[in-house]
Amino acid sequence: MAFYKLICVAAVLTLLSQESDSQLSQCGRAPLNSRIVGGQDAPPGSWPWQVSMNIFGTHICGGSLINNQWVLTGAHCISFPAFLLPGLTLTLGRQSQAGPNPNEVTRGLSGFIIHPNYNFRTNENDLAMLRLSAPVNFTNFIAPVCLAATNSSFHSGVDAWVTGWGNIQFEVPLLSPPNLTEVEVPVVGNRECDCDYRNIQNITENMMCAGLRAGGKGPCQGDGGGALVIKQGDRWIQAGITSFGVGCAQPNFPTVYTRVSQYEMWISSILTGNPPGFVTFTSDGTDGDLNFTCPPPTAPPTTSNTTAGPTPTAPPSGPVVCGQAPMNSRILGGSSVARAGEWPWMASLQKNGRHMCGGTLVAVDSVMSNANCFSGSPVASEWTVVLGRLRQNGSNPFEVSLSVTNITLSNQTGSNVAVLQLSARPTLSVYIQPICLDTGRSFPVSSRCWAAGWSSGRGGEEQVLQEFQTTVQACGNASAADSICTGEFTLEQGDSGGPLMCKQDGSWFQAAVLSAANGSARRKREDPVKVFDKVSRFQSFLVRTLGAFLSPPDVNATAAAATTNATATTGGAAAHSSSSLGLFLFVFAFCLQLFS
Repeated sequence: MAFYKLICVAAVLTLLSQESDSQLSQCGRAPLNSRIVGGQDAPPGSWPWQVSMNIFGTHICGGSLINNQWVLTGAHCISFPAFLLPGLTLTLGRQSQAGPNPNEVTRGLSGFIIHPNYNFRTNENDLAMLRLSAPVNFTNFIAPVCLAATNSSFHSGVDAWVTGWGNIQFEVPLLSPPNLTEVEVPVVGNRECDCDYRNIQNITENMMCAGLRAGGKGPCQGDGGGALVIKQGDRWIQAGITSFGVGCAQPNFPTVYTRVSQYEMWISSILTGNPPGFVTFTSDGTDGDLNFTCPPPTAPPTTSNTTAGPTPTAPPSGPVVCGQAPMNSRILGGSSVARAGEWPWMASLQKNGRHMCGGTLVAVDSVMSNANCFSGSPVASEWTVVLGRLRQNGSNPFEVSLSVTNITLSNQTGSNVAVLQLSARPTLSVYIQPICLDTGRSFPVSSRCWAAGWSSGRGGEEQVLQEFQTTVQACGNASAADSICTGEFTLEQGDSGGPLMCKQDGSWFQAAVLSAANGSARRKREDPVKVFDKVSRFQSFLVRTLGAFLSPPDVNATAAAATTNATATTGGAAAHSSSSLGLFLFVFAFCLQLFS
């Protein structure tokens, strides 16, 4: 915290220095830009304000040059541990992340200012300004962008462009060579966008949206902080800063951007000596979004045992895969409130309408939990499974309730698991997905894993689903084949049956079933360690009960498909645009070991 304060003080002090004249006469001009179609590599110099933010040499976010020494980006792009700041560099004039780039210039960071009202949970005011360690000279490959002035209007359907080096699909990185990519997308009005994100995220006046209704084009992880630009006359004007979204260019979920025109006064109050070029963008005609009304939610097919709720995406065609959570963007640790769809396999096991235990969807019609949740001889008809739930008290528009037809308990020495057969197959959506099961995977020490669950003592009045981040620890004398050990975190009875889950190769795997009673704690080097039986210990029972396990997507096949569809997608930044920030976690964990 002290280092953050020092950096911010240094940034404010540098504002008092003499700077050059206003950028208005120079901004938004890209003489080498003649592109008229998108979803492809951008020729060198096409977007001369594009900035690559790198941490220890790895690209993490985009940004835009707004004068000769300041870069505009997303606040989420700079929200990482302070001791990593010395490893941050900003590169301009870059075309390829693999090089060579004869026109590029790299600068360090001499200060930054995050908007004082930035809220990482609501994504409100997601913008920050970074000061380069030294000014840059403008060329055909390095030039500032104009910024949208306060009274700008962007009607629904206006064509805009977004650029970056992010993934080409969710969890699928740019293929070689990793060149700057561009794509054209239409503006989506805030009324329509708010309908798309209802019950997920409020779209405020400080935000704007852009994307195709059919999806397939738009930003993805790694493009966060980059510019959404629109051309007026011979100038390019930055309308938005890439902020968040659902997955990457998903149908009916346009990407959400910070609306730059809302912040002219704030930006100008800081850059008094060298203000950016603010230009008013005016859309023609009448904005169709003014008369837009939300259509009623689409309900999935119902049965007598199903509580209907909206399904924002159609069930995927082809075989069902496991471990996919397109709305999950969790980066940092601690105990916190989950959001809708982040853990789409979570199940609430209820008896007589009361939450008793957690569980996970592990097959198209089966849920796994802890056997301790079922005392005596379990009666299936007394139990109900709720999927897609976020709050135990309150509105849950995406949930589905199913009765239980059979409960089977494993019968092994020590802890045991239970499998609940559901009365029907739930309709899969971004809110309801199965998790992959561990079949003997290795979870290395220091790997980051998560647990989730409901308990009456947490989550406020609504008892919102809670999530806990932890790290894999050495198990000592415990069997490495049958046990997984983690740092200590609090478990209560309502958490039993929920998952300990770790992400590998782009998919989530359940490593263990939580048990408030049997997740024993012990001491090792004076650090609390929790010991769980691995799911793979119950593999024979689960195969007999479930049949063949679900498989994660074929990564190689996904990459090949991404190559085939390269003209329909672009590297970008959604769901907080941050999978590349996984490197932060690695460095963070490494440094913590050094200082422990």
